[in-house]
Amino acid sequence: MSITAALQWRYAAKRMNGTKIPESKMDVILDAIALAPSSFGLQPYSVLIVENKELLEKIKPIAYSQPQITEASALVVFAAWDKLTKERIGIYVNQIAQERGIALETLAPVREQLESQLANSDADNFNWHAKQTYIALAIGLVAAAEQKVDSTPMEGFNSLLLDDLLQLQERGLRSTVIMALGYRDVKNDYLVNLKKIRRPKDALFIHL
Repeated sequence: MSITAALQWRYAAKRMNGTKIPESKMDVILDAIALAPSSFGLQPYSVLIVENKELLEKIKPIAYSQPQITEASALVVFAAWDKLTKERIGIYVNQIAQERGIALETLAPVREQLESQLANSDADNFNWHAKQTYIALAIGLVAAAEQKVDSTPMEGFNSLLLDDLLQLQERGLRSTVIMALGYRDVKNDYLVNLKKIRRPKDALFIHL
């Protein structure tokens, strides 16, 4: 499928049938998420993949009992760094030096530029980190469509309760958005056969 055909095929599935996604397809989707662009290439977030059925049952009421949570093959939780620290910056700069085979000292300007963000409040930096998770989410949605795997991006959940359940605070993380992955339930999903609605291109795009 072309990318436009894949995106025309996908929609936010409201019901899923519980079929497990083949490991090979999950690998493609997760690889795409790992390759998503982020500011400075920092990837200031972690991505949790929840497939344990008992845990999904606990998450369901936190997500206002939306059926996709337990009908999905996997739930992907995007969790942003709660704050930026010198330690996190140092790990990233060291990785650059190691993987590109360059002297750590030559990356001083990169470190300084990143550490300049420490002057911002933790709240502002978290907001910056959270925005990056949506880029990764978008890449995941496209990759899933290309693999003919259904997906549902979801903001409808209590992030504080989810953070507590998944013990994200201990990891220095806060949940921002989740994505259910699975296969559409064609018998019970009212959206399956409805025409996709998008704004006309001449209204959406402004050419200057």
